[in-house]
Amino acid sequence: MRDIRVVYRKFDGGLHWHLTMKYLGEDEHGIWVGLEAGGFMRKGDGPPLPIPQAHVGLFPHEGWWTAWFNDEPQRVEIYCDITTPPQWISDDEVTMVDLDLDVARQREDGSVHLLDEDEFAEHQVLYAYPPHVVENAIAAAQWLQDAITAGAEPFTTGYLRWMAQVK
Repeated sequence: MRDIRVVYRKFDGGLHWHLTMKYLGEDEHGIWVGLEAGGFMRKGDGPPLPIPQAHVGLFPHEGWWTAWFNDEPQRVEIYCDITTPPQWISDDEVTMVDLDLDVARQREDGSVHLLDEDEFAEHQVLYAYPPHVVENAIAAAQWLQDAITAGAEPFTTGYLRWMAQVK
């Protein structure tokens, strides 16, 4: 398995979350990457932060989002970042702009929540998001909430075969 550099940036180009993961494969939903428990990620130039659970990521073929599927004991089972469409800079690096909104599903009760609306509103002003960015971000957040709540794939069991590769 080859390494994939995953780089999230802010709208001004500043480095946000970044880590190196393993390429797992591709399906109708997009490109999958994974990391075993005990991996690390960094926020900007900060220190490496441990990730206690295995997880897999999905970069969709189309869409203004990315998805993270966490193994136990993480209480958040699915965490989706609203982003610009992921761009493959090379075969081993993907990058996107984090637009602050997030959609998460809790493991315990399956509840789905829209997160960070306040940060999204602040950053619309701070970074002067163009109208099409705001519209696409809001539409992606609504689509994800609906898809996850309805049990659409890959948000129900579709990610489990990828998770099995990193557990």
